[in-house]
Amino acid sequence: MRRGIVGQAVNSVTNAANYVSESIQGKSAEASKEANKEKAKGNTGGGIGDQISGATGAVSDKVDQSKHEGASSANKHSI
Repeated sequence: MRRGIVGQAVNSVTNAANYVSESIQGKSAEASKEANKEKAKGNTGGGIGDQISGATGAVSDKVDQSKHEGASSANKHSI
């Protein structure tokens, strides 16, 4: 019985650490997405190539953000 409680505690600590990690990664992807959106709008002084790069980067960052937010939520509910 004791081993089960210890195992549950270890799982909770692991899930909490994963929650924090995924939350940070999600916020980082969100910040990058916002920077890329500005680049895509042409607000950084670059040419059309930079705008295209910004647009594709923003889409990629949004996918990463969603992935990390989903994983964060799953870990939060597993604590």
